[in-house]
Amino acid sequence: MKIITITICLLGSILLQGQDYYKAAFNHSGDSLKFRLNQIIKNHTEFPYTSSSTDVWDILKETDRDENDSNNVILIYSGRSINAAQEYNSAKGWSREHVWAKSRGDFGTDEGAGTDVHHLRPCDVGVNSTRNNRNFDDCITCREVIDGGFNTGSNTDRNLWTFEPPDEVKGDVARMIFYMVIRYEGEGMEPDLELTEILLDNTDKSHLQGVKSTLLKWHRNDAVSDWERNRNDIIYKDYQKNRNPFIDYPELAEYLWGGSIGKWKAPLIISSVVELKNQPISVYPNPTDVKLNIDAKNFESVEVYDISGRLIIQSALKTIDLEEQPKGLYLLKIKANGEIQEFKVFKE
Repeated sequence: MKIITITICLLGSILLQGQDYYKAAFNHSGDSLKFRLNQIIKNHTEFPYTSSSTDVWDILKETDRDENDSNNVILIYSGRSINAAQEYNSAKGWSREHVWAKSRGDFGTDEGAGTDVHHLRPCDVGVNSTRNNRNFDDCITCREVIDGGFNTGSNTDRNLWTFEPPDEVKGDVARMIFYMVIRYEGEGMEPDLELTEILLDNTDKSHLQGVKSTLLKWHRNDAVSDWERNRNDIIYKDYQKNRNPFIDYPELAEYLWGGSIGKWKAPLIISSVVELKNQPISVYPNPTDVKLNIDAKNFESVEVYDISGRLIIQSALKTIDLEEQPKGLYLLKIKANGEIQEFKVFKE
């Protein structure tokens, strides 16, 4: 029980620190929310692209290290593990992928947008070349992207200038793109980056990246992973001293570009369960468009809260109808077997 108590205290501390970091953005909406977030995460510590001192290569070796082999890094679009020491190596090693293509805004590899590790990831050299500056979108007439003779799960479109990454990193890609839109607002020599629904051709150097609606869908369908959280923490604590807000609070994308309307309230701190009895509870489908189902032994009741913390549904039924509720993030408190467990769900 002592171990559980310590874990709960640490979790509460982490959440409170996160709230302090974003405090200036609470109770703002629209352009004001975007501005406040920009003020929080701008002026980060910048590192060179290539240098005899700490550079992007060095940082990526830590942020994207293979958990099963500390000498390797994981390649973003193929999931392959490769020797981290093989920096490019005459195209036989790995390269540094600008998830926001550096030609979309023409910022190159200059310090700032060009070296911001929040959107840089290790990538196979050939796959990086294939991605080029293609728009992110679901392919229609799909062509598989191959890495070392193996299908990566990525696709290009045979007729359109688009690139579709594997399902397991689609949300990662979207959140990196969202970060860049907030971080770079055209101050000084920085680019002013924005989302678009338009498919840009390969020669277009507009400060735009799409496709917005597809990126939102990917963000909703591929939830934030522990990998992303750990990466965000390393960048913040050890290098750039700034965070990706969309990893910490995924609902921000809805307030800025999605289905949520109104001011971003101070997020709920989810109360931890003091004593767990190993009773599995599942909520599905998540995301949902109308109904949610609860699978729990000795189910007693459920409460549903909106993002502002307002109780909107209280029920003793295992099926929840969200048809009349707006799109966005919701918190479920499920009581079963004498304990309460909490779940975040998304209505799309």
